[in-house]
Amino acid sequence: MTKPLNLNVDRSAKRPLAEQIRSGIATAIESGVLEPGARLPSWQDLAAQLGVARGTVRTAYEKLNAAQLIVASRAAGTRVAPRPRPVVKSEQPPRPGSFLEIYQEMTQGPAFFQMGVPATETFPATLFARIRANAIRVEASAAPNYPDPRGELELRREIAGYLAVARGIDCSPSQIIVTGGYAAGLGLALRVLGVEGQKAWMEDPGFPFTRKGLELARLSLSPVPVDADGIDIDHGLRHAPDAKLVVVTPGQQAPVGSTLSLERRLRLLGWAAASGAWVIEDDYLSELQLTGRAAPALASLDRAGRVIHIGSFSKTISPTLRLGFIVAPIDLMARFAEVAACLAPPPGPSVQLATAEFMREGHYLRHLRRLKRAYVAKQEDLLAELQPHFGADDLVATGLAVLLRLPNGAADLTIARELLAFGMFPVPLSAWYASAERSRSGLLLGVATSPTKVLARSCDRLVDIIRRFS
Repeated sequence: MTKPLNLNVDRSAKRPLAEQIRSGIATAIESGVLEPGARLPSWQDLAAQLGVARGTVRTAYEKLNAAQLIVASRAAGTRVAPRPRPVVKSEQPPRPGSFLEIYQEMTQGPAFFQMGVPATETFPATLFARIRANAIRVEASAAPNYPDPRGELELRREIAGYLAVARGIDCSPSQIIVTGGYAAGLGLALRVLGVEGQKAWMEDPGFPFTRKGLELARLSLSPVPVDADGIDIDHGLRHAPDAKLVVVTPGQQAPVGSTLSLERRLRLLGWAAASGAWVIEDDYLSELQLTGRAAPALASLDRAGRVIHIGSFSKTISPTLRLGFIVAPIDLMARFAEVAACLAPPPGPSVQLATAEFMREGHYLRHLRRLKRAYVAKQEDLLAELQPHFGADDLVATGLAVLLRLPNGAADLTIARELLAFGMFPVPLSAWYASAERSRSGLLLGVATSPTKVLARSCDRLVDIIRRFS
């Protein structure tokens, strides 16, 4: 039986009609619409069906035959040639308990109480879309040259100006390296510093993805506990005085929210300068401190050029931008530019130019002010809903999250997975610890994604699940 063909030809197109017919039949064969052995119309019949010259269809069939996609004989007519059936590869889920499984769980969404993403209701999406559309047009019409591997100069200027005002960092645009977010910035810094095989201090608890990144870079990790004054410098000096790298979140420690004290900042910088160690500052929340004025960046105190400052726009604009930046010490500027050019280029120009205009016109700072007001209100409402169910010591406002401490031994990972079925995914605290003896159970409830309209109902469900599994 002849297989019917749904082919369309466009006589106004520049592509020859024979090529249109050949391409349509080839696509149908390769996609499985036409199976091996399926009979095709004769070239005379197909020509009449499409209203084209017979020679046009004959040319298309000859090309298909030459490509071994069809076979023709007087007895059997024109048929689809035998070919192996395509192997459909199903997406393999990550190994249970693997880092990738944890990564996917912690980044899936959208979900209530999810961390790491900003609120969407306060973002001027229409305005940013218009700015970005214009940037895409500029990019498309520009000469096809390779962009600056350090990032677009317009954005680097805006970032340098913003850091001077908001974070107290005195740097030039030439010290700014635009990256594909925090993770790309961390990878770039580790390549530049060449600390493979050396010891590194890592806050405990600390960001699980940073810890995994350091392990993948073949560093030997020394977990250092955190208290109300930030990372415990004395503990680090006692247990790993020969470390060559420290990764810290000094502004608001992730996840407990403490600010690294001035005394410890100066001690850390002094030790790094004297021992030749490097300090990577993860400024993951930038100036989004909800109480009081944000502490200046650690890099603002660095006089020896030992601090690599990493920031991003993930929590202020959107993680989908994959846009971040590094402030490189002056002595490492050339090295950072070389490695960026060869191994870690920045995102495309359009997203950079759009973000630069968003900052230059004052929209970014206005957006940050709106975010802070919204987050303060969300945090207050969330605490008010939870306080009747938990003790005062069990609830801690930490940066852009509320830390809900659970009894030791409570299965916080199980609780988080159970809550996901109800559209909620607070991050389990235990995943942030490297050392089992210091590990604590708890849930980090993101303030940015805290529900407004159904907050009471969501908190009731949260309390119910916690009591069931604690």
